[in-house]
Order: sequence, then C-alpha cells, then structure tokens
Amino acid sequence: MLRAALRRLPLPCRGGRPGPSAALRALGGAASARAGKENRSPSLGKDKADTVIIGGGCVGVSLAYHLAKAGLQDVVLLEKSELTAGSTWHAAGLTTYFHPGINLKKIHAYSIKLYEKLEEETGQAVGFHQPGSIRIASTPTRVDEFKYQMTRAGWHPTEQYLITPEKVQELFPLLNMDKVLAGLYNPGDGHIDPYSLTMALAAGARKYGAQLNYPVQVTNLNSRSDGTWEVETPLGVIQAKRIVNTAGFWAHEIGKMIGLQHPVIPVHHQYVVTSTVPEVKALKTELPVIRDLEGSYYLRQERDGLLFGPYESQEKMKLQDSWVTNGVPPGFGKELFESDLDRIMEYVEAAMEMVPVLKKANIINTVSGPITYSPDILPMVGPHQGVRNYWVAIGFGYGIIHAGGIGKYLSDWILEGEPPFDLIELDPNRYGKWTTTEYTAAKARESYGFNNIIIYPKEERFAGRPTERTSGLYDLLKTKCSMGFHAGWEQPHWFYKPGDETGYKPSFRRTNWFDPVGREYKQVMERVGVIDLSPFGKFKVKGTDSVKLLDHLFANVVPKVGSTNISHMLTPKGKVYAELTVSQLYPGEFMLVTGSGSELHDLRWIEEEVVRGGYKVEIENMTDEMGVLGVAGPYARQVLQRLTAEDLSDGSFKFLQSRHLKLSDIAVTAIRISYTGELGWELYHRKEDSVALYNAIMDAGQKEGIDNFGTYALNALRLEKGFRAWGAEMNCDTNPLEAGLEYFVKLNKPADFIGKKMLKQIKEKGLKRRLVYLTLETDDVDPEGNESVWHNGKGAKTYQLKVMPFTKNVMNSTMHLKFTSHMKYTTQD
Repeated sequence: MLRAALRRLPLPCRGGRPGPSAALRALGGAASARAGKENRSPSLGKDKADTVIIGGGCVGVSLAYHLAKAGLQDVVLLEKSELTAGSTWHAAGLTTYFHPGINLKKIHAYSIKLYEKLEEETGQAVGFHQPGSIRIASTPTRVDEFKYQMTRAGWHPTEQYLITPEKVQELFPLLNMDKVLAGLYNPGDGHIDPYSLTMALAAGARKYGAQLNYPVQVTNLNSRSDGTWEVETPLGVIQAKRIVNTAGFWAHEIGKMIGLQHPVIPVHHQYVVTSTVPEVKALKTELPVIRDLEGSYYLRQERDGLLFGPYESQEKMKLQDSWVTNGVPPGFGKELFESDLDRIMEYVEAAMEMVPVLKKANIINTVSGPITYSPDILPMVGPHQGVRNYWVAIGFGYGIIHAGGIGKYLSDWILEGEPPFDLIELDPNRYGKWTTTEYTAAKARESYGFNNIIIYPKEERFAGRPTERTSGLYDLLKTKCSMGFHAGWEQPHWFYKPGDETGYKPSFRRTNWFDPVGREYKQVMERVGVIDLSPFGKFKVKGTDSVKLLDHLFANVVPKVGSTNISHMLTPKGKVYAELTVSQLYPGEFMLVTGSGSELHDLRWIEEEVVRGGYKVEIENMTDEMGVLGVAGPYARQVLQRLTAEDLSDGSFKFLQSRHLKLSDIAVTAIRISYTGELGWELYHRKEDSVALYNAIMDAGQKEGIDNFGTYALNALRLEKGFRAWGAEMNCDTNPLEAGLEYFVKLNKPADFIGKKMLKQIKEKGLKRRLVYLTLETDDVDPEGNESVWHNGKGAKTYQLKVMPFTKNVMNSTMHLKFTSHMKYTTQD
C-alpha cells in the first residue's frame, strides 16, 4: 500500500540526489562531469564581457544560449556550484501550453517548440515526453472555470479542448471516474528531464560562443559611473556592460550586494516516485499528465511507475525563510531537505482515491527540494528600476516550462531595446519598498497553497494585507466597501448599502457587486460621486531640460503652463509603452500621473532616457506622499464651488486645465479631468489632508446627494465613454494608431520622439487591425477581456473583449452582438 510505504520509507539524507529518471540522471551526470572539467580553470579567461549572467540553472543557461545564438559576443555565465544546482536538477519537469495569462502562453508555447528540436540542434538528449495533460474538474464551479478559460483559447494556435468524462477516461483509463465532471485537455503537454534539458541548452550556448564558467562564485558587484559593472569573483574581476541575475534561491543574496531586497523566498516542494506499477506497465501508450485540481496535486507516468507531487495548503506548507534572513548555507547546491511525509498524507489519500492503482504502489524515491516563489507566484523578468543595466529573471516557481520562452524573451529585449510583447505581469518593478520580508513570506505561503484553487475574474487574495501603503482614507472607508489590492495599495472596488450582500464573493457569473456597481454608475451619471484615486503613480519632473526631455519621451505635444494632456510613451518600434497624464504646473515643472500598476515600470523608462540623453532634470516620485480624490458627475462643479472662492465655471476653468487652489482652506492641485467621461476634477493634495478634504467635499454635496463610487463603476463609465486603458486596450502589443489614439499622437511635431519614425512607416503601410467596441446582450455571464469572438459557430477572429454592463449611450463606432458563454464540450477528433 502506498500509505504504508510512505510511513515505512526512510527519509533521504542531505546530499542525496533522487531525481525523476535514474537513466537520464546517469547520462546527465556523465555530461556534467565532462562539462565541468572543461570549465574548471584557475582564471576566468577574460576580464570584459557584454553580458554576465549570474546563475546556471535552466533559466540562466537558456538566456546564454539565446543571446549567443542571436549573435551577441562576449556572453559569460557564472555559476557558483555546477549547472542545474539549486532548483533545476530536482524539478519534476512538467511542461504545459496552458496558462490563464494571454501572453504567458506565448512563453510556454515557445519553450515547448524549442524543447522539441533542441536534441537535433545540439546533439544532447533531453528526455522530452509529450503524452498530453488533463486538468480534472470535479465540481460545477471548476467546470465554469474551464469554460471561462476556453473562451480565451482562440488567442493561440495551440490545441486545448474541454472534454467529456468519457474522453477523460479514454485518455487515462486508470482513473476513478466517480467525481470527474470534465477535463481540460492539452495534447502537446508533457514532461522533460530538467538536467538533460539544461545540458542541451549549455551545449548550444557553447556552440554559439557563450562562455559558461563554474564553479565561480560572485562575491561582489560594483556599479561604475558609466553604467557598467565590475563583477568580483575569487578568480578575478569581469567588467560587464550589463548583468542578469538568474541565481534562483541565491537571487536575494545577489540583490543585497547592490542594496536591493528582491521579494523571493524558497519553498519546500515534495514529490514521490513509485516503482513499477503493473497496470501502468501494461499500457500501450504513455499516460497523460493529470492535475487533480481539487486534490491539489499533479501525477504523471515515470517509466513504468508514477510520479506524484502535491501542493500543500498554506497552513501545512513550509518556507525556508531563514535563507532570506541569514543567507543560503555555504556549499548548498545539489542537496535536499528532509522529507515531511505527514504534510502530504491528505493529498496522498486524494490521489489514491482518484488513481486507485497507487494504493498498491511501492515508493522508490522521495524528493523535498527548494523552489523559489515570489509573492504572486509569477517570476520577475526584465530590467530593474533604480539600477542601471541590472536585469533579473528570478522567482520561478515553474522554471522548466518558463526557461525556453523567457530566455528568448529577455534576449530579444536586450538586443532590440524593448520587450517583444507585453508581460507587465512579470515586471520586477511591480514590487517596491512596501514589499517587506514579512509580506513576501505571507504571500508566498498563500500562493503556494493556492496553486490549484479556482482562479476567478477580479480575483482578490488577502494574505499580507494591508501593507504600509494605505491612502489617507483607508481607515475611514475600509468597513464601507470591498477593497481591492493595487500595487500594494488598498482601493475601494465598490461600496455597501443596507441590504447589500457584503464582502468578497467571487464568481464566473454576476455576483454581489453587480447591482451596487450599477447603482454607483447611475450616481455618477446623474448626480455626483467621489472616488479615492491615491494609488496613481505620481512624479514631478523639473529642470533646465524638462521640456526637451518630455518632448522626446511623449508622442503628444508638451502642455503649456496650467494645461494638462494625455500623452503616450512609445517604444522604438512604435508600440504603446505607457500612457500618462502630463501637467505643466509652473514653467519647466511638470506633474506626470500614471496607473498604480505602472508606477515603477514607467519611472524606469523615463530615468533611462534621462541618462541616455544626458538631460539636466530632477525627478521626484511623489506617489506615497500625495493623495488624490476624484469628484465627478453633473453636479461636481456646484459641490466644489462651495468650497473655494476660485471661479470654477466652464469659461474660467476649462477642460484639461490645471490650477493650484484651496478647497476649504486645503491646498490642492486641481485638474479638470475625469476618467468617468463626466464633468469632474482630480484633486492632488498632501496625503495627511485626505480625510479633511474628503469630509469637506461630502458635507458640501449633501444637497446634490453626493456619494462614493469605486473602481468597478469607474471602469464601466470609462468604457462607455470610449476611454482606453493601458494594459487593456493598449500596451506593448499595440501601436497607438490601432488603438484609436491618433488624436494624442502628433507626428508633425518638430521633436523626434521615440517611435516616431516607425509610426510614420506604419501609417504609410496602413493598418491591419483596429480597436472597436462591442455592445453585448448578456444574461448572467459577462466577458472580462481577451475572450474569443465566435461568428456562425466558428472562432473566426479573436478580439480583446470588454463589457459595458451599465451603458446607456454608446459610442458610434461599435458592433452589436449577443454574448453567450461557450458551454458545449468539444472533443478531439
């Protein structure tokens, strides 16, 4: 019995190396010995490099391979132990096309296609199996989740099917089908030997000219005034144009060398491998990988046995948080933790119920090794704000499937000067000083425990909240609304009224927030509402070259003193890197405002252009010090006019003007702008004045029936107006002409702004696609974005689909259709 076998099994000693496949491990070990002998030398061989990669796991080696293959000279990788040390060598090696994120699927797809041809290219076996995989739905809500994911499947050519229980059993005949309601099937999925994969990538990297050195420990990093780096090692110093931290669970220690606290933490992950199972051996084809989502485990065939790996709940899982505070123990490389089988027994029980042959299986190996988690389980990939020429590719909970695609993605970004497509969800700058070690630990524990939970639209997770990053109104509003989490901030999503069902109630269908949000929408349309917008990113830019800098950064003209405009920073290829509100407050002094999730993403881009162009400016990030209130609706002017002697009439305070004034004796910078599309102002002020300003406005608006509204209503209102949002209707996948932003792009202005040349070429050639808005007839299922549009029963075209649930008046350029969720099962022929 598996249960008894687990109880009897001796724990592995530290230093033991059980891996997924003994045969592949032996082959990989021989390759490692030969490779190690080639690279173990008393010197580094060179003292200069274009790019130094720190860390020799699968991600770092993949980056070396891709950079060298693309023709970059002087690529050097430094590994403190040996290739695959850390998390790579003991990984279970799962590969899948599936991911809820639209663009992360591109990363997965590239990795799989690369792994399919890597052995032919390098001559190194990789042990790649592609029997497919099935995610099991055993609850009706999980079936809803699968249907939700299927609506997005049209974005990618990779195969994905929602299959019936009968098809699930046909593909995996050893399952107990009592609870199986459906399956999500990806035929191209499978698993690969991580050690052999890394060695093949290493062979390719050397083939194209990269130098892989190990064991070479990086002992210090020194940033030079010209932006280059001195990388210190016991064997000497290498001067590098850029460095890339791919150090896995050592990434935190590398960051500390330059004063950064990367929010990563090692997690204990366990899996077990069985000996031969007769029923498995008797099969003629390899079993697909199973992910029993309610049971929270994965299971795959390993030779003639099975490999089973659970994700424990956040109460039971274990962090190696001492490594964050005290550092990784010296010499730790290819060691394991002691197994704790009691932690996984409930998952063993679930697996035996779903796959009954496990009950008689004998265990030959248990593995408990460290994998690195970020707070939200997603890796951090790209250049880091505040440090020149320092890049990261860290925090990989699923490094094997990400390695190939991330190597290509980063290589393209480094060589082309911009990301090949949008992956802001992986931006390392999504975290800031508010991301404490305690927060990282709480979120990593939650994320690991939530590995297989249902992922709802508008998902909220509550561990580690609130952070220190709360607005001045948080304590006043927190019991009156459902709060959402935005880049460390708490911000009201929607507000409660008597009779409402309060709290966070996630669903794939209309839930408790729907009617209250409609009420708030009506409030702003017909009366006046107040919203806390403090999470906006806010920068002050001033100095001799401030106008010159902004004229180069933005496609729009520079606003005059006292004026505001919407401006876009474009990439050299003409994609929309960012959208900001720009106001010239005084001659040569500007306030730039961006979305909460784009704060450091945008600041990094601006800072790099300042250095590149040698502009004489000062940039101050005022995000945490400044509060923002939005007041919008047809009675907004009457309410605010009661609080100031300034003339707020349309003739005196025009749309897109900015002015310093006092409201109830509180100093504010008022901008006549509103993302709702209604009459409104944004009021920028000291954070400590937020409560007094809010109370004054609410008191002044009693006659007009003033009330609160949140970001859900704001989104519905801006959609009706046709206002685009960065990250939704435009991003690094989209040029501004496609997104209908021609009004904000001044191709005829004298300044040679970034992307101008390419945008002119795009305009001359003509567009192949353009953003349109769709009005929808819906019942209780609303699209959330990125759904496929079906025409006559076929997925003929895929659009970014956004719902306007409370719309009365729609913009002219719309299409009208009826939306129904894709409810039918589809089987593979």
